[in-house]
Amino acid sequence: MATNELQQTAFDEAQRKAGATWTDWEGWAWAADFGDPIAEHHATRKACNLWDESPLRKWDMKGPDALALADLLYTNDMAALEVGQVRYGALCDEQGKMIMDGKIFKYAEDHCFSITSYDSDLDWYKQVAADRGLDVELRDLTAEMPHLQVQGPKAREILGPITEGIDIATLRYFRFVPEGVTIGGVPCMLSRTGYSGELGYELYCAPDRATDLWDAVVEAGTPHGLLPIGLSAIETLRIESGLLFPDIDYFPHQTDPFEARLTNVVKVDKPGPFVGKEALREIAAKGTPRLLSGLRISGDELPEAEATVLHEGTEVGVVRSPCQSPTFDMQVIAMATVDRELSVEGQELEVALPSGTAKATVGTFPLYDPEKKRPRA
Repeated sequence: MATNELQQTAFDEAQRKAGATWTDWEGWAWAADFGDPIAEHHATRKACNLWDESPLRKWDMKGPDALALADLLYTNDMAALEVGQVRYGALCDEQGKMIMDGKIFKYAEDHCFSITSYDSDLDWYKQVAADRGLDVELRDLTAEMPHLQVQGPKAREILGPITEGIDIATLRYFRFVPEGVTIGGVPCMLSRTGYSGELGYELYCAPDRATDLWDAVVEAGTPHGLLPIGLSAIETLRIESGLLFPDIDYFPHQTDPFEARLTNVVKVDKPGPFVGKEALREIAAKGTPRLLSGLRISGDELPEAEATVLHEGTEVGVVRSPCQSPTFDMQVIAMATVDRELSVEGQELEVALPSGTAKATVGTFPLYDPEKKRPRA
């Protein structure tokens, strides 16, 4: 599909001027890369990136039951959110199987904002609200709220001098400022969240100021080694950092959040009800059969997604997301679901390849920064 047949973000023109090549996902044109995805990956890990993530779906939730709906939809305890706080969690069906993962931002007691990946997520929000008789207005703000990710160890150093309205060093992890902030003179909602495994921020602006924001960040960041990046670099970054992608690492109505390593955001004991709560209690008590695991794979041949993982000739798992890792000297790595009892660091396994099999070793999960110290820095 030609990119002119796809929806384009407010940063489209700026990215074309920067030399983007293009791909599509979920009906939108996304930058694939800017000429060197490996360099873009390294810039993220060592300096800073600039990524247009605008096509992620943005849902405004307003009304007396806005927070109640968020808490019903998500496995995490959204009712306990403070104003200006963000939480991540899973959306599940009544069987405890994931539908999507996403975030809730709390503006006020009667106003939340959510980010997910698919258009169909809004239908689920509306269905749950209607089934429970909740008083909440839901609106799609995707096109009205373009946003950039600025991620990397130098992100604070780059954004600090061009940010007014807040000392960016004081913004805590998973907190946001909805208004009163300008970045490069552009009014923004600023959030200390991201999708890279690094320190970073998300910058939301009005569509007519998108190019101004892009240019301001590029001007401030280029002397520090900032590079714009696309989905090719995002893929290797997320696999190293254990970040999920729907319909690849988990499958709607099939995968439970425990398998996807989301135990820390599944609050089966939170006070309020939520969709799938009882089923998730049962799964937690019994234990999920498989766990998403990090594999280091010998050789330089890349397994295919859905390749079989073996132990002593028996199928014990499935490769989900493989890549050659720029951070680990182009070693082949993968996220794979593996039988729970074998998902132990140091466990030797094999992975099916088109040419045969390769030895694989279970590593930490994620393989990069397993304690997630870098994004919290």
